[in-house]
Amino acid sequence: MSDNPVTIVGLLGVNLDRGHGSKRWTKWRPTPSLFQQDDLEVARMVLLYDSDYAAMANAVRRDIRNLSPNTSVELVLVRFDDPWDFEEVYGALHEFAHGTSFTEDEELLVHITTGTHVAQICLFLLVEAGFLPGKLLQTRPPRRDESVGGYSIIDLDLGRYDRIATRFEAERREATGFLKEGIDTKSPAFNSLIDRIERVAAATTAPLLLMGPTGAGKTRLAKRIAALKQQRKQVEGALVVVNCATIRGDGAMSALFGHVRGAFTGAASDRSGLLRQADGGVLFLDEVGELALDEQAMLLRAIEEKTFLPVGSDREVSSDFQLIAGTNRDLREAVAEGRFREDLLARIDLWTFRLPGLAERREDIEPNLDYELEQQSRLHNRRVRLNREARTRFLQFAGSPEATWTANFRDLNAAVTRMATLSDSGRIDTTVVDEEVGRLRDAWRVTQRDVVYEVMGDLADEMDRFDRAQMAEVITVCRASRSLSEAGRMLFAVSRQRKKSSNDADRLRKYLAKWGLSFDEVRLRA
Repeated sequence: MSDNPVTIVGLLGVNLDRGHGSKRWTKWRPTPSLFQQDDLEVARMVLLYDSDYAAMANAVRRDIRNLSPNTSVELVLVRFDDPWDFEEVYGALHEFAHGTSFTEDEELLVHITTGTHVAQICLFLLVEAGFLPGKLLQTRPPRRDESVGGYSIIDLDLGRYDRIATRFEAERREATGFLKEGIDTKSPAFNSLIDRIERVAAATTAPLLLMGPTGAGKTRLAKRIAALKQQRKQVEGALVVVNCATIRGDGAMSALFGHVRGAFTGAASDRSGLLRQADGGVLFLDEVGELALDEQAMLLRAIEEKTFLPVGSDREVSSDFQLIAGTNRDLREAVAEGRFREDLLARIDLWTFRLPGLAERREDIEPNLDYELEQQSRLHNRRVRLNREARTRFLQFAGSPEATWTANFRDLNAAVTRMATLSDSGRIDTTVVDEEVGRLRDAWRVTQRDVVYEVMGDLADEMDRFDRAQMAEVITVCRASRSLSEAGRMLFAVSRQRKKSSNDADRLRKYLAKWGLSFDEVRLRA
């Protein structure tokens, strides 16, 4: 405690503070006991009481004066018609706190041993919120070797408790590491993203939307989020994973929402549907942008009302699940084109996280390479590793602009799988690495031709082969860069050295605009 004069605010204990005659000094009374503490000198006591107990309040004030003549005792009337009504009690105590001034020169202690549990909680909340700018004070009856009992002062500033703060931080790091499957990623932006996802996932059951290119790890992350929520007992049900691109057509409605027997030809028995299977758990709808408009309408109702109609049924069923949606499409563009419902997007767009592609976080290729090697070691039941020269050669290629990683982590997983399979001893040498690098180069050259059609659509057929080749390189570099400026520096690395001043971002912006494109469009269409 500081050297400032101490002020105590407390409620009259209508049961515990009660006492008559000389015998009152033989029992423990929380409020008077404060003034029997040798090391607690109180300058001012503010005792809150109800008008029905005015006589007791005055008696307690007299006892305090007998114990501590130098203490100023103020009786403050606070009326509770129902001392167990949270709203009423909090309102009355808040009004007291708002109308009472406390100076910085006094040490304020708020006594929370007396009063109903509701009143004690309200005092705690008022201190925690700063309406009563002090610390909590708690008293206890005497133990065998004591005559007056004891007291504890509780400071709600958790920042002062280093061990608690350290434990909380360790738990947060453990949860973040859990989502990353223990991979020691280096990208600050990615680490910050995972930290934010962990905090949001732990705090809400609202839908989460994971965006990003194919192979960026959306499904893997969704599974880890569900496992984390199960570990923390935030959900009890299972994780149900659905790739919406695989359930198109007439069977999509039945697969998602179920059907009753006889609903259509071939419906020989009832089917519960995937949404009901996710009841109490997590539903991950990957490629949610592939759902037809009818399924989108049903999904919206299921999210908002937790109910829906199975195909062929006139009786609603319920399912309470947390939705995680994944997409590699620009859903806003899909809304503008009439392929995605605007109201559904508004409902699932509350918490949206874009996972970057592997080419955007090249500093994380090495730790992910080690992760893939470890997975292969478990699969083959022997240690799989790269020798020093092979590791250096592979990482140099993997981190270069030449490595486009168009399928992201699927490319990396496939590359390590092939190298591990071709290394009988489990030791991957430079010959195997060189062969794999050549294979990746060839595959990505084909992909680069395809990517122009992916971005440009039918307009690609109207482009000269020269223009298509040039556009393929531009698109590849843009998708591997974090910003327009970074892409411009990479594309114009040679010519910019001959100029005294250059604006690479502007050059690239004008080139894309010539074809009706923007940097964001090129990246989002991945």
